[in-house]
Order: sequence, then structure tokens, then C-alpha cells
Amino acid sequence: MSMRGGPARRPGGPMGGGPMGMGMGASDEKAQDFRGSLRRFGARLRPERWIVSLVVLLGTASVFLAVLGPKLLGNATNIIFEGVVSTMIPAGVTQQQAEAALRAQGQNSQADLLASMTVSPGAGVDFTQLSRVLALVIVVYVASSVLSWAQNYLMAGVTNRTMYRLREEVDLKLGRLPLRYFDSSSRGDVLSRVTNDIDNISMTLQQTMTQLITSVLTIIGVLGMMIWISPLLAVISLLTVPLSFWITMMIAKRSQPHFIAQWKWTGTLNGHVEESFTGQELVKVFGHRRASLAEFDVANDRVYESSFKAQFISGIIQPAMMVVANLNYVAIAVIGGMRVASGSMSLGDVQAFIQYSRQFTMPITQVAGVANLLQSGVASVERVFELLDEPEEEPDADPALRPDRVDGRISFDDVSFRYVEDVPLIEDFTLHAAPGEIVAIVGPTGAGKTTLVNLLMRFYDVDAGRIVIDGVSTMDMRRDDVRRCFGMVLQDTWLFEGTIRDNIAYGAEDASEERIEAAARAARVDHFVRTLPDGYDTVLTEGGANISAGERQLLTIARAFLADPAVLILDEATSSVDTRTEVLIQQAMAELRSGRTAFVIAHRLSTIRNADTIIVLEHGRIVEQGNHDALMEARGAYYRLYQSQFEEPEEAA
Repeated sequence: MSMRGGPARRPGGPMGGGPMGMGMGASDEKAQDFRGSLRRFGARLRPERWIVSLVVLLGTASVFLAVLGPKLLGNATNIIFEGVVSTMIPAGVTQQQAEAALRAQGQNSQADLLASMTVSPGAGVDFTQLSRVLALVIVVYVASSVLSWAQNYLMAGVTNRTMYRLREEVDLKLGRLPLRYFDSSSRGDVLSRVTNDIDNISMTLQQTMTQLITSVLTIIGVLGMMIWISPLLAVISLLTVPLSFWITMMIAKRSQPHFIAQWKWTGTLNGHVEESFTGQELVKVFGHRRASLAEFDVANDRVYESSFKAQFISGIIQPAMMVVANLNYVAIAVIGGMRVASGSMSLGDVQAFIQYSRQFTMPITQVAGVANLLQSGVASVERVFELLDEPEEEPDADPALRPDRVDGRISFDDVSFRYVEDVPLIEDFTLHAAPGEIVAIVGPTGAGKTTLVNLLMRFYDVDAGRIVIDGVSTMDMRRDDVRRCFGMVLQDTWLFEGTIRDNIAYGAEDASEERIEAAARAARVDHFVRTLPDGYDTVLTEGGANISAGERQLLTIARAFLADPAVLILDEATSSVDTRTEVLIQQAMAELRSGRTAFVIAHRLSTIRNADTIIVLEHGRIVEQGNHDALMEARGAYYRLYQSQFEEPEEAA
């Protein structure tokens, strides 16, 4: 083994420092592009264009029938009204004679009204014709409802398939994002984008798509019927449209920034809750409960304020639309009544027109409500698109290379790296590890120990130089191929909710029961597992909270052993176990290291006494190398670290 290092500065990054995570509300709010985001999301409906076209056709048919209904009901009203008038004219008198008699008496308005009707003096209401019309009305409304149901059914499928693809795309995106993104982003905010924002988009799409289609078609259909019945009254109704849209746009413009702030602070609040929940023991131990609650109150207040303002301001739209609609209703009722009295319109047509005026203003009000939902939905769309637009990892080499055989020969050749452009960390670092060697990396916090592992696993790419695995540069390999060479055990254990068997077999899902138990025995965890009531079928809660920290660490070590990698990376792997367990793990490592290269990052120097080579790092440079005995005799940096851990406590005692 040989090594050479250059000067460096304080490191940063995952698993050992790095750029600070986002603070609460620290990110600057970017300029929002409502129309652009809406168009971009609309493009995602392209795979559903034929279904959406069918939805539009069904909506058109449903609206046509719904619009036809009031006109048919107006005809029924005319039949009843003309029947009542017929009973007021004596039998044997013709309609023309009755009209002439009214004019002779000076009742010209009544005569004009009678002239606009078709009556049969003395006959009364034609119930046969009335029943036919009412039966047709029932059929029309039932058919309209069935078509509307089919429209909503198909639209539910469109929404769920679109959201399925979006969730899948976000999940794949998270897998392509560099570790740098997660180091500099709030975990709670990322989770909020993946869960809350996508759920909000789904709800918005489901509620607004069919509503928007139906409302627009209703406006067109109703407007056509209104013009057919009375162009004058139609013009009066149309006068309210510009006013309605102006009110909607003015209110929406003022509420949109509050919707953006609402979802931004929701993400911040989720991040704080997630951090406080996972670290609640430390929060209480260090007396930060009040400070944590104060931070929660600040974020909660921001969510409340922005949500209240967004909902209150956008909620003004519907009452404002109702005022405009009522003014329109009054105008139509007055002018329509005058036209009925003059005989220029039938009572049924006025009744139908009043219904149409309600139907005309109602979809305008609904469009205003849709605008309210769209603002919230598009705010979430923009947050999800911000995630999807994040820079990804550099693509793998094409064509990619891979070693013919992975023996575990590792080389760092003049490697330089920095997390922050102007802050050097590792420069001109050279290290060679032969197969089967245990290389221990020690040094004070911030020396760059974990950074070497990040580079080795290609969590980050080197700025200069190269890292070679069995003769092939990692930059020429696919990241997946690089990482398959390694088994890794971190200081922070990660176990998922499932059986102990499944957790051990996580890295080798096709492993047999015998291999799983052999790995558990090698990690000295088999005896502990068999003492549990359900043995390997014991279900671990999330994070393995129902077993001790040391037992969790042993299970993660067993998982790494089962993967049977050529290279083992142990990052403070024994930090949570007692002295006896440390000895057991060291024995297991001695058994398993044959043919494997092992990198051990350790602060507790008792765990690496048997390492073949110990590298001492300070500020990204190798300052010493050798085995435990040689370094202790040299009385250099390693000696001082050792003394600080083992001799000072004795003197203090």
C-alpha cells in the first residue's frame, strides 16, 4: 500500500457534514408562471387525449339535453297556461272572436296576449299532450344524468392514470437526483412535494376538468337557447359576462400569491414536524421543547395566515358572482314580464329564459370556483415541476466498462474534490488498497473520512484524478455496477417495517434461508434472533424501534455480509454496540475478510486495532499510515487520538 495527500480544508457533505440544509422558509420565492405551468401540465394529458375527447363528447351530449330541458318545461307551462285561458272563453266562441271582443272593450294588452297563444275555448288543459311533454322532460334529464355519470367515470380514470404517471416520474426523478440535492434540501419539504402537492394536483384535476368542460359547454348551449328565445334578453344577460370575468380575474390575481405561500409554508411545516418527531428524545433531553414549539407556531401561523388569505380572497368570487346573477335575474324578470304582457313573448318562454339565465350565470360562477381551485393546484404543479427540473446526476458512460472480476483492488489516483467551489477539501489524494486488506480511516471530525466513501461509491464525482476498481475507473462504469461492488454499513442504521428475515435479505432478495442464517451467524446476531418469540419472522416496526440500537446495527452488518460484496465499507459500524459485541463483530470481520477489501471509518479506535493499515487524516490530507503498533510507537497524530480516548478519562477518574 502507498499513499500521498495534499492540503485541504474543512469538508462537507452527507454522512459527515456538508452544505447546510435549508432553513425554514429560507428559499427565495421564484417568479411564478401560471399559464406556462398550466400548459406544461396539460401536455401530460396527451396520452389520454382520446378518452378526454370522449369525455368532451359525453359532456356535450349531456349539456345539450340539460339545456333542452327548460325549453320543454316552458312548453309544458304554455300548455297549462293556454288550457287555463281556454276555460275562461265560453265554448262556441272562436279565439278570433274573443280577441275582437277584448279590443272592443279597450283591453288591447289582453288581446295581444291572447293573440300570441293557441287556445281551444271551453276545452281546458290538454293533459294528454302535457303528459307527453313531461315524460319527454323526464327522459331528457335522466339521459343527461347518465351521460354526466359516464363523463365523470371516465374522467376519474384519466385523473388517476395521469397521477400514477406523475408519481412514477417523481419517484424515478428522486432516484436520479444527486446526493448533493438531498444534502441541501429539507426532507420534509421534499416529502411534501411528493405527497401533499401531488394529492392536491389530483384533487384539482378531478374537480376542475369535468367542471370546466361542462361549464363552458353549458355557457355556449344556454347562450344559444337564450338568443333563440329572445335576442333582447340575451343581450341583457351578456352584459354581465365581462363584469363577471373582470371580478374573477381581479380577485384571482390577488389570491394567487397567497396560494403559493400556503403550499410553501406547508412544506416548511412538514419539514419541522418530521425533524421534531424523529428527534423528539433529543429535543426533550436538551430542553428545546419550547423552542421547537415556537418554531412550529411560527410555521403554523404562516400556513394559517396564507391559507386564510387565499381562501378568503378567492372565496369572495362566488358571492360577487351571485350579486351579478341576481341583478341579471331582476332585469330579465321585469323586462320579460313586460314582453309577456305585450304578447311578444309567451309565459313559458319567459319561464324558460329565467331558468336559462340561472343556468347561464351558474356555470360562470362555477368557472370562477374552478379558477379558485386552479390557483391552488397550479401552485402545487409548480412545486412538483421545480423538483422534476432539478439537475440530475451526470449520465453514466456509454458504452460503460466493468472489471472482468472484482477482487477489491482499490486505487485513488491524485484525487481532488470540493463540495463548495471556492473551498478545497481533498487535493492530490493517492491511496492503493490490495484485495483482502482492512484499511481503517481515522481522524478528527471534519477531516474528510466519510467524503472518501462518498467518492468511492460515486455518491459524488471527483473533480480531478480518478478512482479505480480492479483496473477500471469508476467514471467509466455505471453507478449501479460501482455500487454492486460494495457492501455498506452506516453509523445511522436503516431498517424498514417488515420481518427480520426480509431486512437481512434486503441486498439479496433471492437468498435462501440457509444463507440468511449463515450471514446472521457471521454477524453474531443469530442467537439474539432465535431468542425472539417469532425468530426470523419477528416484524420490526418502522426504523426497528422495537429492538435496541446495538441489535439494529448487528442486523445491518448481517445484511452487508449476505450481499457478499468484494469490498466492505463500515462507517462507524460498531458505534452503537457494547464492548462484548465489538469483540464479536471483530471476530466476524476476521472470518469474512478473506478475499475482501474493507474500509473502516472509526472514531472509536478500539475497533480498528487489528486493521492491516490505519490511515490518519487531518484536513483532507494523509498525515500518518501504518498498523496500530507502529503508529503508537511513532507517537504522532494517531498516538494523540488514542491517548485522548483512553488515557484522559483514566486521569479524570
